[in-house]
Amino acid sequence: MIFARSPLRISLGGGGTDLPSYYRDHGGYLIAAAIDKYVYVTVMQPFSPGIYLKYSELEQVERVDQIRHPIIREALQLMNPDTAQIEITTLADIPSGTGLGSSGSFTTALLRALYAHQRRLVHTQELAEMACFIEIDRLGEPIGKQDQYIAAYGGITSFNFNPDDTVTVEPLSISEETLHDLEDNLLLFFTGLSRNASSILEEQNKRTQESDMDMLNNLHVVKELGLRSRRALEDGDATLFGEIMHEHWEHKKQRSSGMSNPQIDEWYEFAVNNGAVGGKLVGAGGGGFLMFYARDRDRLKQKMMKAGLEEVRFRFDFEGAAITGT
Repeated sequence: MIFARSPLRISLGGGGTDLPSYYRDHGGYLIAAAIDKYVYVTVMQPFSPGIYLKYSELEQVERVDQIRHPIIREALQLMNPDTAQIEITTLADIPSGTGLGSSGSFTTALLRALYAHQRRLVHTQELAEMACFIEIDRLGEPIGKQDQYIAAYGGITSFNFNPDDTVTVEPLSISEETLHDLEDNLLLFFTGLSRNASSILEEQNKRTQESDMDMLNNLHVVKELGLRSRRALEDGDATLFGEIMHEHWEHKKQRSSGMSNPQIDEWYEFAVNNGAVGGKLVGAGGGGFLMFYARDRDRLKQKMMKAGLEEVRFRFDFEGAAITGT
């Protein structure tokens, strides 16, 4: 039995510029961080012939093309379309639809496990590229590439998304002091709202493809905010990073009417008045997790919990998609 896991992620700057509709014309730039919340996949050969899948549903089929789960079906078709005897099980620390990139994490963990099951090696770059190929090219999801890449690489990492579809990966040079500062003062609160990232990103994708100048100018600014975030973090100025995150949220809300809602806006304003420097919704928007950089961590925690939002504690993951046991 093969055990694999991939980390979930938080976006730290430049989110939205990793979609092909934008970066193929303008180049994208983004910073993301992997966290110690994971999607897990096990792969084994069962005693009986057949394909056995255990996720939020149960499947038992004879052929790969009969599989209902789209990512598992596409991954097996790419790697071993003649598979006739395999069992795949998956679970996660955090539910899907909450803005932490669970789909990309699942795809990279699945591919890592399948390669190990076949006793084959796969480079991290190849793993990320294959995960993107499955979700974006094979399944046609209107999503970006950050989830697959940060899940594969881990760490606090910057990505240049180049017009030729290549991706340049570079870990940030952050001091231990700043790293500990971020782990202590970056706080995640679950809104209790889930959403479909694809439905929210479709509007951005369509408007970008149509060269909507308001959308393009918004993404140009967001890309620059990503670059400014990197400079702030590498300079050790976490408070400035929090202020830039607030700017990012203001621009992010302009991209879609579904990005926020009156309740999320109320929680955000409440947080800023109770110890947060700045923050944003993590992921495509519409629900999931609110993330804040706090100037008064204890006060912010207490106030947000009284407002009914649950905090999820985390540390950074520097391993990326990995085999954790056999």
